[in-house]
Parts: sequence; structure tokens; C-alpha cells
Amino acid sequence: MADGRTPLWRGHNVFRIVAFFYAASWFVMLYDKYERPRLAAACLACMAVWTAFTVWKYRTRAGRTNRLVAADVVVVNALFLLNELILTETQMNSPDPSVVTVWHSTGVTAAAVQWGMTGGLATGIIEAAGNLLVRGRIGSDMALDTVLLIGVGLVIGLNSDHARRSTERLAHALRTEAATAERERLARSIHDSVLQVLARVRRRGAELGGEAAELAELAGEQEIKLRSLIATKPETTEDGETDLAARLQVLRTARVHVSVPGNPVLLSEQLSADLAAVVREALANVDKHAGEQTQAWVLLEELPDEIVLSVRDDGPGIPEGRLDEAAAEGRMGIAKSIKGRVTALGGMITLDTAPGEGTEWEVRVPRTAEPKRRRGGQR
Repeated sequence: MADGRTPLWRGHNVFRIVAFFYAASWFVMLYDKYERPRLAAACLACMAVWTAFTVWKYRTRAGRTNRLVAADVVVVNALFLLNELILTETQMNSPDPSVVTVWHSTGVTAAAVQWGMTGGLATGIIEAAGNLLVRGRIGSDMALDTVLLIGVGLVIGLNSDHARRSTERLAHALRTEAATAERERLARSIHDSVLQVLARVRRRGAELGGEAAELAELAGEQEIKLRSLIATKPETTEDGETDLAARLQVLRTARVHVSVPGNPVLLSEQLSADLAAVVREALANVDKHAGEQTQAWVLLEELPDEIVLSVRDDGPGIPEGRLDEAAAEGRMGIAKSIKGRVTALGGMITLDTAPGEGTEWEVRVPRTAEPKRRRGGQR
């Protein structure tokens, strides 16, 4: 995946080179006025070497490591602190630039590009504090340096964060486009082969009757599942959310009827997975206890503050006390897989059943629910 921050790194490299030559020009003009000219020359030589090394490393993505950027910030500030030994007392109290001068701020730009606004702000504060420590005074020029150091970190960091997020969104869009193209290709292939065969088996089996009719019914169920699967759009969005409606649509069979909103119902991955698991468990209980001819209906409703799920069947219903007996016998499917999940999500679940009148589960869960973080009631 391409790094959207590459233009920022190029700008940083250019700025570091320009800042070095700016510092070198002031070094030439102020050389005779330094307290320790030779130490100033050594400091400038280190700046030249470090500038060449980092520009060479930062030109490729592999070289832009957190370790190197952290070392960069340390080296830049260490060289700047040498001014305590290089500058005279008069220079300390004057607006004359240090040996490092604006090259000092290139540590902020490197941190901001690598770590975003947070890293840029933190490094800007550190370098501003170092500047005040070396100079040992507060004035209008010092206030301006402080604002510039912190401001540069914030502005470049903000652009770095935006570039990173844009790159991630673009990569996600490209992956989604590729997945959609592959899904459409597979859908055409399945439609032209498997679905046509299943449709033919279903029609021919129904005509023959007997055991062939049973095979025809199974073929019809698989045909519906395949059609639902290839018609479902990719679930995950660029924000890490999933479409619960798409997850429920693939549960549609000849006996299971699914009704969902026309628009995607986007929820967090965990919340969507847990709600889909609740529906699957409820449908599994229909298959196990209500008979092979029982029809089931799944209804999904999206309200402003909550998600409402209903799973209803036309089976024989659940006799009074049967759920308590199942829990006492150690069969915890409903108690844990259904009620337990809903409770962990901070939701509410109701059961409406009677002998001969079918069963209906209604689940209400807050849209912002997260498992094991919120606790709600159950009735």
C-alpha cells in the first residue's frame, strides 16, 4: 500500500537541507564571536552528517522507522543543547541565532510527519522547552519561537493524520472494488452453472415425487441460499462497521423468510456478529424443536437509538416451564447463546409463546452497545 505521507517526507527533507545551509551561513558570519568556535564547527559538521544520513533514509518508506525518527529528535535536541557551551553570555541574551538555528525545528517536522498531530505537538513542546532552557530568558523572540515550534508540529501533524487516513480509505476502496469485481465474476459463473443445475433438479424432482421430491426441496433451499449469498454486498465498511442486514439475508431459505430495511444497517463488527449469532441460535432451535415444516420469519428494524430483531415461527410453541427444565438439565442454548448475548449487549429480550401458537423472540439492543461493557435488563 502506498504511503500518502510521502510528499510530506519530501518536504521535510527539502526543509532540512535548506535549514542546514541557513545555519551554515550564520556560522560563517558569527564564527569569531562564539565562546568555543571549534565546538561550533564540530556541531555544524555533525549537523551536515546527520542531515545527509536522514535525508537518505527518509527518501524511502523502509527507512522511515519509529526508531530512526526517535533518534532524530534526540540528536537534533542534543546538538541544540550544545549551544549552552558555544554561545557567549551576550549572544544568549540577544536575538542572534544559535549554531543550530532553524535546523532545530526539523526534529518537529520529522516527528509530526511520522506520528501525526500528537507526536508533532509533543515534540514541539519539548523543543520549545529546550530553547527556553538554553536561552534562560523570556522575550518576544522566545515567545515567537515557541509558537512556531508548537504550531509547526500541530499543522504538519494534522496534515500527516489526514494523509494517512486518506491512504487507508483509498486502499479500502480499492480492496472493496476488487472484491466486488470478483464477487460479480463468481456470481455470473454460479448463475450460469450451479444455480441452473439446482433449479433443474428442483423442478424435475418435484415432477417425479417421492424421494426425488425431498431432494428437490433440498436443492431449492440451497438455490435460495446461493442466490442470497451472491446478492449480498461486501459487509465491512472503511470505518470497520458491518451491515447486519447483509448478514441476515444469507440466512434466507425456503422455510426462513428474512425482512430487512432497504438501506444497510451499519453496526460495529462485534455487535453485528453477536446479533447475527442470536438469530442463528433462534433458527437452530426452530429446526430442532418445531418440526421440518415449520416456517420462520426474521424481521430487522433500525430505530434512531436501538436495533429491534424479531424471530417468529408457526411451530407448536414452548410449553410453560420448558425453558427452566432445559436449563436444569444442562441444555443452556437459550439461556447462554440467546439471553446471555443480549444481556451482555445491554439489551432486552422478550418471549411470546403458547402451545399451538408458535414462538416469537423480540430483541432490543442499543445501537452503541458493546459486549461486556454495558449491562442491561432482561424481562
